[in-house]
Amino acid sequence: MAIELNEPALKHARSLVREGKVVRDQRDDWSEAAPTADEENAFIEEHGWTEYSHWHLGIDKAESAETKGRYTFPFGDFRKVHRSGVISGESRAGQYDHDDIRDALKKLLELIDQD
Repeated sequence: MAIELNEPALKHARSLVREGKVVRDQRDDWSEAAPTADEENAFIEEHGWTEYSHWHLGIDKAESAETKGRYTFPFGDFRKVHRSGVISGESRAGQYDHDDIRDALKKLLELIDQD
């Protein structure tokens, strides 16, 4: 698995947080807040794969470009960044030794918690 940090997604996430488009929920809330498969499909249909990719901090270069399997470490619901998604992703990235993604999510969490 060749998962890399998705820099455009990180830039997008930071911008959303700075604009106040963030839900300050708790870690366990992510299971309820994460987009469903149907919501993902509707978003892709309306906005395309590039915009979909901007909501995921990981890209698996071994997967085809226009597949959901290419994009990992989601952090929001296509409207706002969710603190719970950031925490969940940080933990998962650490478990699987994706240090650059883990570190980016940690800094994003710090940005969220500044306010």
